[in-house]
Amino acid sequence: MRSHVLEARPFDKLRTGSRYPLGNDFFRCLVSGCGEICKDKDIMTVLSPAKVFADRIGRIEVSATMAVAAEAAKLRAQGASLVDFGAGEPHFPTPRHIKDAAIAAIDANFTRYTVVPGIPDVRKAIIQRHACDFGSDYAMDEAIFTTGGKLALFNTIQILVDHGDEVILPVPYWVSFKDIIQYAGGKVVFLETSEAESFRITADAIEKAITPRTKAIILNSPSNPAGSVVSAEDLERIVHLAHERGIFLLLDECYVYLNYAGKPVSGGSFTWAKEHLVILGSLSKTYSMTGWRAGFALASKPVVANLSKLQSQSTSNAASMVQKAAIAALTGSQECVCEFRAEFIELRDYMLAKLATIPGVTCTKPEGAFYVYPNIGAFIGKGGIRSATELATRLLHEAHVVTVPGEAFGTSEHIRISYPVTRQNIDEGVRRMGEFLTQLK
Repeated sequence: MRSHVLEARPFDKLRTGSRYPLGNDFFRCLVSGCGEICKDKDIMTVLSPAKVFADRIGRIEVSATMAVAAEAAKLRAQGASLVDFGAGEPHFPTPRHIKDAAIAAIDANFTRYTVVPGIPDVRKAIIQRHACDFGSDYAMDEAIFTTGGKLALFNTIQILVDHGDEVILPVPYWVSFKDIIQYAGGKVVFLETSEAESFRITADAIEKAITPRTKAIILNSPSNPAGSVVSAEDLERIVHLAHERGIFLLLDECYVYLNYAGKPVSGGSFTWAKEHLVILGSLSKTYSMTGWRAGFALASKPVVANLSKLQSQSTSNAASMVQKAAIAALTGSQECVCEFRAEFIELRDYMLAKLATIPGVTCTKPEGAFYVYPNIGAFIGKGGIRSATELATRLLHEAHVVTVPGEAFGTSEHIRISYPVTRQNIDEGVRRMGEFLTQLK
C-alpha cells in the first residue's frame, strides 16, 4: 500500500487516526505537492494535522518593553493614573524644522515609492553627518535607510547569522538582541559584566568569549538598559580583534550622541576595518523621532547590497516623507541634539538623587543613554515577591508605576527606569515606589 499524506476539505468530518476508503474528491494527494486527486482505492489512515507555525517563531518572545506598554495602556483605559518610566523615548517633541520638512514633502506630493535603500539625498545626508562627527568614510552604496534602527539590526542579523553561528552579546542587553539572533538560528554567547564595574565591557572579556564559531559581536554603546559606555581604547581593541579574525562587529549607535563620559566615539572612525563593521544608527533618540521609524546602516558594499535585497522583499523603502524629514534632521542645525543631551544629564542626576532616598535600592551611575538600572535585589523574597518581573508587575498594578523588569535584559535583580519625563513625574513616581517597597515585609 502506498503512503500518502491526506488533506480533507473543511466540511469533511474526519477524526485523526480513523480509516476511510479513498477514491473520491474529498481527499487530495499532497505527495511532492502534486495536489492531484488521489487514485488509490485502498484504505488509508488520515494523519495528524501538520503543525501550524514555523519553528523560528517559537524561538522568540514578545518584546518585554512592548508588553509592558500594552499592560500599562489597559490600566489607563480603566482610569488608572500612571507614572510611566517604561517608554524608551525622549519626552521632547520632534523639532519644528524636521516636522516642516515632512509636511512640505507631503504638500509637494512626495508620497510615492522610492528606491529601496533610500533616495540618494538621504543616504548622502547619513554618510556626511557620520563623517563630520566621527571621521568615517562611507560611499553612497555603503548606506541604507531603514524603517527604524531595529529593522537595520534585524536585517543585518538575518543576512549574516546562520544556524549554529555564535554571536557574542554583553549582559545586560537590549531586549531584542537575543530574540533576533535566535530567530535567525544563531547561538547567543552571553558575556557577563560586573555591576561593581558599572557593567563595563572590555576588550579582554570579548577576546575570551571568542570561539571558532563566533560570527559576530554586538556592542551597544551607550547601552540600553544600563547606560554603560565602551571606552575609546577598548573599542579600538575590539575592532582590531574582530577584523583580524574575520568576525563581524555590529555597533548599535542608537545612543551614540548621548555619551556623558566624554566625546562620542564611533567604530566607524576605524576605516581600515570597514569590511567587518556594521554601523547601526537611528534618528529616534537623537532627534526625538521615535514614531517616525527612521534608521540606517553603514557597512561595506556587499553587506549593504544584501541588506537592500532583503529589504526589497519585506518593507521596501522607508516612508518617502520620512526620508525628507531625516534629511532635515541630519543636515540642519544640531543645536537640538546638544539641548536634549544637556537635559538628559540633568534628569539622570535628578533621578539618581531621588532613588538614593529609598532604603535598599542601589544604582550605578549611567554614562550615557537615558535610563537608570537600579538593583532591587533587597526586596526579592519580601511580600511574596520572587523575581524582578513580579516586583515590576506589582509596582504597575499596586503603585501605578511603569518599569521594565531586568529579566528582559538578562539580569534578575534589576528594573529599568526611563527618565525622560518631567521632574514632577520623577518626584511622584519615586515617591510611589518608595512607599510600595518600604512596606514589603
